[in-house]
Amino acid sequence: MLYVVLFFVVLSFFLYVLLGGADFGAGILELFSSADHKKSIKKTVYSIIGPVWEANHIWIIILIVILWIAFPEFYNIVIIYLHIPLTLVLLGITLRGVAFVFRHYDAVKDKSQDLYDRMFEFSCLVTPIFLGMTFGGLIGGDIILLEDNSHAGFAEVYIHPWLQPFPILTGFFFSALCVFLAATFLIGEAKNYEKRMYMRKAAIAIVAVVVIGFATLVAGYLANNKFTHDFLNNYYALGAVTLSGILLYPLWRVIQIGRIIWCRFWAGTQVLLILFAAIGAHFPNLIIAKSGQISLLDGHAPDKVISILGISLIIGGLLIIPGLIHLLKSFRMIKVLEERE
Repeated sequence: MLYVVLFFVVLSFFLYVLLGGADFGAGILELFSSADHKKSIKKTVYSIIGPVWEANHIWIIILIVILWIAFPEFYNIVIIYLHIPLTLVLLGITLRGVAFVFRHYDAVKDKSQDLYDRMFEFSCLVTPIFLGMTFGGLIGGDIILLEDNSHAGFAEVYIHPWLQPFPILTGFFFSALCVFLAATFLIGEAKNYEKRMYMRKAAIAIVAVVVIGFATLVAGYLANNKFTHDFLNNYYALGAVTLSGILLYPLWRVIQIGRIIWCRFWAGTQVLLILFAAIGAHFPNLIIAKSGQISLLDGHAPDKVISILGISLIIGGLLIIPGLIHLLKSFRMIKVLEERE
């Protein structure tokens, strides 16, 4: 049953990056667009993402609950030592949600709309950055466990691990990945004259992902980061990244000919390969502290708890996933039987 729980951990993580990441990316696209393009993107985002944006973010709640129940020691380290970036993530998600609702449903259309727009756009930018910085802090090798060094200062324990070049670049890498997802997904919803805009933005995002990804590895290598060295020596991780790069060609081809389903399939596959490279290279040792590596499986919950949780996740998955697919189809976020040319 432990494998069932791990499957839902991976599934929740992947779906949040894919769906929640595309949500964040749409706001970043809006932030770095001209005034005319902002209006177009805003209209498209509301018509497609608006009805289902809360459903897209349910996966991070599921992920947190699973970690809390099944892997309490791992969860406690994450929550305690990286509470500052995680608090900023929570604040960003909250501000994004508030701005998303008020700028659409506020009956008074005045200058406050500009405030809502800026809140939405900047929260969409900083939230994935801090999410990426949190992950970078976990694998950066700078976490100091208080049981190993009780005399360490506040900044050394709670700020230094995530406020380093490697975690910062990891944050910007994830932000660029969100832009890539949003631009790729929105191509299928755009009118003919807008498709070129999204294609251009997708191309820029791809370049940003490649450049920032390379810079992240360089920063990790120069800092003698264990994760980076293990990543570069892991043939599966390197193979996944290489395959992700190769898939850029079929992705670009289906974008050009307007094959919406295949466009989203290849984009999702690329993200899956990148996540596999990032997580699989060091699984299950997903925390690298100064004193050593910490496995996700260390100190997991008793077998009885794992069994109950696994059964609950199976039942919940059978109820939630079909409903989510129906919801996304109803609001045209996914197209299984139709293909818009």
